[in-house]
Amino acid sequence: MSEINLYVLPIEGATFVRQCGGNLTSEDESCVGLAAIPGVADGFVLRDTKAEGAGRELRFTRHELDAFAVKWVEGRALAV
Repeated sequence: MSEINLYVLPIEGATFVRQCGGNLTSEDESCVGLAAIPGVADGFVLRDTKAEGAGRELRFTRHELDAFAVKWVEGRALAV
């Protein structure tokens, strides 16, 4: 079974949730937007909310995003 190329899928209608933190001088400076890709089971798109990041995005499967999150938390010795 071949994997779907998430980058060729449209994201119109995706509902982005802002994840912010760190910068207290501007609400946009330290945010990313995360949304499920409409019509795709377990596909996600992550994008920068800063003006300089407009049009730049990363797309992940649920497994890829979960693996990244786990390694990020472990590598930073964060408590969840």
